[in-house]
Amino acid sequence: MIKIGTALFEAAEQFEREKGISKEILVNSLCDALVAAYKRHIKDKDATNVEAILDEQAGEIGVFRTKVVVENVEDENTEISLNDAKEIDEDVELDDEVKIEVTPENFGRVAAQSAKQVITQRIREAERKLVLDEFMSKKGTLITGIIQRRTDRAVIVNIGKTDAIMPTREQIPGEYYKPGNRIRVFVLDVRETSKLPQVIVSQAHAEIVRELFELEVPEIEDGIVEIKSIAREAGFRTKLAVWSNDPSVDSVGACIGPRGTRIQTIVGELKNEKIDIVRYSEDPVEYIVNALSPARIISVDILADEEDRKEAFVIVPDDQLSLAIGREGQNVRLAHRLTNWKIDIKSESQAREMENRNVEVQYEQEPQTQDFIEEEDSIDEIAQEAIEETSQTGIDEEDREFEQPDKTEENQEEF
Repeated sequence: MIKIGTALFEAAEQFEREKGISKEILVNSLCDALVAAYKRHIKDKDATNVEAILDEQAGEIGVFRTKVVVENVEDENTEISLNDAKEIDEDVELDDEVKIEVTPENFGRVAAQSAKQVITQRIREAERKLVLDEFMSKKGTLITGIIQRRTDRAVIVNIGKTDAIMPTREQIPGEYYKPGNRIRVFVLDVRETSKLPQVIVSQAHAEIVRELFELEVPEIEDGIVEIKSIAREAGFRTKLAVWSNDPSVDSVGACIGPRGTRIQTIVGELKNEKIDIVRYSEDPVEYIVNALSPARIISVDILADEEDRKEAFVIVPDDQLSLAIGREGQNVRLAHRLTNWKIDIKSESQAREMENRNVEVQYEQEPQTQDFIEEEDSIDEIAQEAIEETSQTGIDEEDREFEQPDKTEENQEEF
């Protein structure tokens, strides 16, 4: 047996308190390292009957081989004679198994070097698994971190047991991330790597708005008010569609809070980002009208209402067109994302011009009535001429019959 004392166990207990890695992991790592070193020593990596036993009370550790008691020994590595086994245990019988210590002399230094490598590797694996399990459970939630440094492509945020990465696309445009500042970030993804897990966080994701409202609005946490949809352009504006499952609770008022206290807290957390809270409705016309607020709407015509194609035509007063579209189309773009409807907005005068053009085009495409009139006139004229010709022909024939000489009388005179 190798004397290791009690210092190892004390260090393992302290490591467990500080790192959260259990004492058993270190002890098992030490035993596995001793077995691996012994197999290299005897040059038999396939030996399956070798194990290390640790006596915590005595502070000793040793290598043991399990052998079967037989009458005639054929393999000394796996078998032992009955007489030799009796020296170890007097009650042993044939076909029993006994554990025999095989710790080589001066094995402590070799075991220590092997144990150092194995224990270091096991600690890293344990830390990686610990971090992976912890942040996998936090995926999709808000956590608080401290900005460590900023690179050209990302902001590094310390979130406790590891550093998280916030890529440029997940940052709020124009925001300055100063090292040492505390920030709240959304755990977007956790990726397993050969080292510590890679945690991706965000401040631009739309779900961060949902998390903030769930923290600030008790009605949402209790399920009375439900967030149906979120559309966000980080740093600029967010639209939020809410619905109340209790008719006595105003969904919009609950999110705003008394004197706007709740919404102001969230706006401050989002660096003064504008937030529009609208009422969700199952009626698409009403939902679109609410989503386009604060613009006033004259009418909404549903052009297509299919699963893969939803289109609506909206008319607004002339002075409300720019407000309905928003700066660089932001308002209508967010309304489209919020409702999942393609929205075409026109002012009242534009709609009137379109209607007039459609009437003109329709008139041009209709058959010309005058052509029909002229054609009918020509047909009447032909018919009248035909009638007149027929009548004239009948008159001429009657005249010719009346003027014909009487040939009978002439014949009578000749006879």
